[in-house]
Amino acid sequence: MLGVNNEFHIIDHPDARTWNDFIAARGGHVLQSTAWGDLKTRFGWSAQRIALTRGDALVAGAQILFRRLPLGLRFAYIPRGPVADPQDHETYSALLNALCATARARGAFVLKIELNLFDSVDLNPLRTPNLQSANPIQPRTTIHVDLTRDLDTILAQMKPKWRYNIRLAERKGVTVRAGSADDIATFYRLLQVTGERDAFAIHSFDYYRAAFELFTAQYAARLFVAEYERETLAAIFVTAFGAEAIYLYGASGNAHRERMPNHALHWQAMQWAKSRGCTRYDLWGIADTAWAEAPGIDDVGATHESPLPHGLYQFKQGFGGAVVRYAGAYDVVFSRWRNALYIRAMAARRGVAIG
Repeated sequence: MLGVNNEFHIIDHPDARTWNDFIAARGGHVLQSTAWGDLKTRFGWSAQRIALTRGDALVAGAQILFRRLPLGLRFAYIPRGPVADPQDHETYSALLNALCATARARGAFVLKIELNLFDSVDLNPLRTPNLQSANPIQPRTTIHVDLTRDLDTILAQMKPKWRYNIRLAERKGVTVRAGSADDIATFYRLLQVTGERDAFAIHSFDYYRAAFELFTAQYAARLFVAEYERETLAAIFVTAFGAEAIYLYGASGNAHRERMPNHALHWQAMQWAKSRGCTRYDLWGIADTAWAEAPGIDDVGATHESPLPHGLYQFKQGFGGAVVRYAGAYDVVFSRWRNALYIRAMAARRGVAIG
């Protein structure tokens, strides 16, 4: 345990159960969980969890991911964190100082902080001399479906065509079941089809297999598989962490798309998430330009153009959720010339799977 001042102390790498319980109780994101850190550690990253305590109570924390890059660079990244009350300026400032000191001590040229806060939140506690607005890695805009209502009300708030398609899938013989590790190969094959059809990059087979193993072992997560006459048509991977369920990955083939398997999948996932005690279902990413189309929004204020296709917005908004936009990402730059080198390299890079 390292001291910050007389009031706060730092715990480096708290045990997994303590960490996950704290993150979940404070509304933290699944990307701050140990399962996500363990997943990224298997694929080129390292994870370090920093907890801030006051007395005997854990009051704030963040999981930092580190990655070695070419030319001797080291990148530090906090995905959808830190977990702290932004209105508690003293605690937030102490945590931010500890995180920056940790990143610098490990030789990072920059610390990217991708906030799990909405656009409307006061970001004054984050102000530091080296802080600058930056492009996020995860989708900045998404759709949240409210699961606190009863199932009939959740259905009623969907567009009529979506309710029709959910019932159509059942009438057309589509069934949805919980997938197992044996289904990952089929899921990956469908991901390859989807990536080619919709022009987006995917991770390796081993990545998705590891994600399934880690999340189903450590937290509530499920692979939903839609079938017709024993043929797998589509599948989605959904996590349930704390009060939030997130649709992380999805794939569909080209056969029998008229049977609407994707509508059936998300409806089953929402029911499962609600039964787990989740209060919202995050459809995980739409084009950032869709924010301007949401009712009552006049100023986009985006710093970048999202690579996610607009068609995803048209599909996801049919489930009746609310379009929400996160506060985005900020870089704390420790070496300006190394950071400039990194930005130029990333500008030349295309078609890389995010997440």
